[in-house]
Amino acid sequence: MSIAPPDNGTAPDPAQPRSGFDRFFEITSRGSTMSREVRGGLATFFTMAYIVVLNPLILGGAVDGDGKQLAIPALAAATALVAGLMTILMGVVGRFPMALAAGLGVNALVAFEIAPEMTWADAMGLVVIEGVLIAILVLTGLRTAVFRSVPTQLKTAIGVGIGLFLTIIGLVDAGFVRRVPDAANTTVPVGLGINGKIVSWPMLVFVVGLLVTIVLVVRRVRGAILIGILASTVLAIIVEAITKVGPSFVNGQPNPKGWSLNVPALPEKVVDIPDLSLLGNFNVLGSWSRVGWLVPLMFVFTLMITDFFDTMGTMVAIGQEGDMLDEQGTPPRAKEILLVDSIAAAAGGAASVSSNTSYIESAAGVAEGARTGVANLVTGALFLLAMFLAPLAVVVPFEAASTALVVVGFLMMTAVRTIDWTDYEIAIPAFLTIVLMPFTYSISNGIGAGIITYVLVKLAKGKAREVHPLLYFVALLFVLYFLRGPIESAVL
Repeated sequence: MSIAPPDNGTAPDPAQPRSGFDRFFEITSRGSTMSREVRGGLATFFTMAYIVVLNPLILGGAVDGDGKQLAIPALAAATALVAGLMTILMGVVGRFPMALAAGLGVNALVAFEIAPEMTWADAMGLVVIEGVLIAILVLTGLRTAVFRSVPTQLKTAIGVGIGLFLTIIGLVDAGFVRRVPDAANTTVPVGLGINGKIVSWPMLVFVVGLLVTIVLVVRRVRGAILIGILASTVLAIIVEAITKVGPSFVNGQPNPKGWSLNVPALPEKVVDIPDLSLLGNFNVLGSWSRVGWLVPLMFVFTLMITDFFDTMGTMVAIGQEGDMLDEQGTPPRAKEILLVDSIAAAAGGAASVSSNTSYIESAAGVAEGARTGVANLVTGALFLLAMFLAPLAVVVPFEAASTALVVVGFLMMTAVRTIDWTDYEIAIPAFLTIVLMPFTYSISNGIGAGIITYVLVKLAKGKAREVHPLLYFVALLFVLYFLRGPIESAVL
């Protein structure tokens, strides 16, 4: 049995802050240390740094309504810049160990649904509008009300559906899943590879990279997704140097066995001054004059719904991991955390990199001991340094980066276990939410179908009072969204 030495008044109280910096970030009072915060910040960065590569590939692989694409090096630099600044802002204002970057799922919505209807500037303008509206809702307290109006299990289904949507995007971008050439004459619309076989080097690189990433994730290696992308890219560079496969399109003609998006090869330079030409390239009102009021309204609403639930869930999950929630399950400085998150959404649109949101990968930093915003200072600084490595983004082909989409899809889908599949009143709406996202290649279709079905089922069961009044309004908006074709025909 050890006996503590008598307190002679000279020993420092471990619960007392040791400096103004300590007092501001509450390092000691939250039971942390500088070394833990630095270690946690490093862990968070290495588990989510893949977004600097992946976000440019998702946005850069899509075209807007005018057939234009965004430059990948500029996307990489802007992605790193906004992630760095917003993560630091969260550390200073929210003082919570939760990093932010371009949101997976949201960027897919912007790339594959919103941008094709208008210009990139118009699409990013809608993201800015969404961020400003969320900030207003935070300041007025309405964000919590809207959040509470949607049943918890339906919120879970939205995340699961987005995970499956990301998975199919990854499989298609890698060429592992392709449309059957004579799909009109068969009941099978898609198939494995080319004629049901893995017959190309890029596809083999994807398969090997995916298996390597899976092994790393199973062994809980920190940075498994990023390591998987890097390993797949190195393998792709070696394969291309030997086989000379070339791009998927040569002189405008398709090359089914070629690399998608980028041909992997060592860049002329690794470090470069970041291309920040995309900053400020947004148009708030352009989409409304181009496609009318209903389509932009529904897109903004869908962006808001996605950001709402992703951030709320992430915030609570990280707080639970670090034992930082109060009796009501709320983390410290919750309003400030949500406000920074809304600012990040608008900042992402203003920089043309899609809405920025909180990352569940921040839990890796919390697991390493992070409890305060100091960890964010470390993570944010590393993102800012990553801006100068933007030339590396043009090296990575879809076949290497898509491994991350598949694995992230799995991680997001694990929450499906919390849905009560024996309760049809919630299970059926959740099911439609999940399956319609990947099968219709639309996040908004899944959310809308789930909410409309939930309201309808409750009305049919005589349980109208169990539906929050706000949810009736939300369901009505989605009914208008699904009927926008006939409505536009009648109006126009």
